[in-house]
This record gives sequence, C-alpha cells and structure tokens, in this order.
Amino acid sequence: MRDVVVAVAVGGGASAPCAACKLLRRRCAAGCVFAPYFPPGEPHKFANVHKVFGASNVSKLLQEIPVQHRGDAVSSLVYEANARVRDPVYGCVGAISSLQQQVETLQAQLALAQAEMVRLNMSNAYFAHQLKAARGGSNSSAGSPSSMSSPKTAEPEAHYKTTPELLDMVVDQPSMDDAQFWPY
Repeated sequence: MRDVVVAVAVGGGASAPCAACKLLRRRCAAGCVFAPYFPPGEPHKFANVHKVFGASNVSKLLQEIPVQHRGDAVSSLVYEANARVRDPVYGCVGAISSLQQQVETLQAQLALAQAEMVRLNMSNAYFAHQLKAARGGSNSSAGSPSSMSSPKTAEPEAHYKTTPELLDMVVDQPSMDDAQFWPY
C-alpha cells in the first residue's frame, strides 16, 4: 500500500523542474522560490540572472520581497542581467546614457530647425514688403520701418513659436549679404 501512495505522489507531483533548478542541477521542491518566475520553457531568463547576480543572492532577494512585488523584481533582474551581459561595465546605465545623448542631439537639431524656420519666415516677410514697396504699394510710407509692423507681413504665423532662445539663434546665424539678393 505504501508503494502505491508514493507512486501516486511522485506521479501526481512530477513536473519539469523550473529553469533555475534545471540549470543548478537540483531537484525542484514544491515551494521553490524560482518556479513561478523562471518557467522550464525559458531557461535563458535564469541563465543570465545567475551569471550576473548568483542564485543564492537572487533567492535571498526574492524571499525578502513581498510576493506581490516579486514578479516586478524578477523582470528588473532579468533586464539588468541581460544589459550586463551585453555591456559588462555600464549595463543599463550605458543604454540610458546613450538614449539621453540621442534625445539631446535631437532636441538641438529641432531647435536649429525651428530657428531656421523663424529666420526664413522673417526673411520672406521682409522680401514681400520690399516687393510691395518696389511695385509702388498703396502706402506712402512703404519703405519706412513702421510699415514693417503691419500685421500682414511682420507677424509670424501662429504655428511658429518665437522664443528669446530661438531669436538669439537666428541672430547668431551667419547672415547673407544683400549682394546675393540684389544684383544692382
């Protein structure tokens, strides 16, 4: 009778060991702390975590964390371990630094493009005003600076955001000589 009970217990509870126990070559106990987070079908998850942090440290960490937060902790450990395998010196910090540099570069390029748009818009307004003055516009003070403040020509379009920083960038841009535009 005892043999039957043992056979049922072994047969009923027999399942594949979790990826951690399989890698560590040990028997996966019923209360294995790794089993819910490192399933047998994903051995690569635990391999890098074990290589970087060690099984003992991960086991201690998981036992200290409340059960509802263990899944998030395992996700973080797997992410950091994979990053450390790719970049042993910097890990996640290297990836974050690279992304921050890309963001800064793109922000600088965007600011330059916006400044160029403002400069071109102001240049177009100036040339439109000059053409109007050359054609003998209806305004007697067509060449005066006060006529430049007309709402039709001087105000930038609503979708352009002019900030002091952008205007400084426009002023700092190399200007074109009048000879390039006016051959006479």
